[in-house]
Amino acid sequence: MNNLTLKQLRYVEALARHGHFGRAADACAISQPALSMQIRELEESLGATLFERAARQVQPTNLGKEFVLRAREILRSVDALGDVARVARDRLVGPLRIGVIPTVAPYLLPTIVARLARLHDGLDIHVRETLTPRLIQDLADGRLDTAIVALPVSEPSLAEAALFTEEFVLVRPGEDEGKPAPEREALREMKLLLLEEGHCFRDQALAFCKIRSAPTRELLDASSLSTLVQMVGAGLGVTLIPEMAVAMETRSAPVSIARFRNPRPSRTIGMIWRRTSPLVKQLMEIAEAVRDSAATSRERRRTIAS
Repeated sequence: MNNLTLKQLRYVEALARHGHFGRAADACAISQPALSMQIRELEESLGATLFERAARQVQPTNLGKEFVLRAREILRSVDALGDVARVARDRLVGPLRIGVIPTVAPYLLPTIVARLARLHDGLDIHVRETLTPRLIQDLADGRLDTAIVALPVSEPSLAEAALFTEEFVLVRPGEDEGKPAPEREALREMKLLLLEEGHCFRDQALAFCKIRSAPTRELLDASSLSTLVQMVGAGLGVTLIPEMAVAMETRSAPVSIARFRNPRPSRTIGMIWRRTSPLVKQLMEIAEAVRDSAATSRERRRTIAS
């Protein structure tokens, strides 16, 4: 055990997380044979097997599960030491790992990254786009510093900072241009196109329409807002999208936009981070920069629309 290294701990953690040598190697930016050799050397050093190898999947043994838990604790502590050192500097520099949900990333990230790069020229921004549950897990495991999600997430270990609120709009075929938006109860009788399971935006749309569940044949699912809008343009139904996505997603589809009467559906977008993070002050500064970026994007959209 004297030759145990942090690299080996990171390789073990990555392999446990991905369950596949190739994907774990890609995540660690090394070759698959090199990662396999490091894991094998560690197992020989321990005198025990950490992973069960199958043809298509790798999973930890009972000892491996305990080892991975301890390894993650050590890696989080090591990363926290780096954060403490960053806090001591006069300005925010070094890596900043930001997670973003897919219904925000394409519409705000360019503005956010440009503003952060302008305000903090020593910042090395890394972005991960995925669903909220995965972002929360990545924050808990120390793989992210912060994430931009729909609030609330209601996780006791995470702090939340609201950034802005935006409305949802109804997307219908182009021939419906000028017609008033239906009452939300009427949406339950329409063919409503939604994002697939796991997207918080799907849950918000269902909640607005007061739909608890529906047979799969009545709801067509998609993996992106772009696909939803194109499906509406093809005459397959109607959908809801956030206001920030309207300009980008409707420019190449024969669809029309309608705004609901009160109470209008909306969502609050915010930033979350670990309450124990040493970077709290810096993350509050980042939140303010993101808030300003969102306001800039909103004003730009309004200018274009007018």
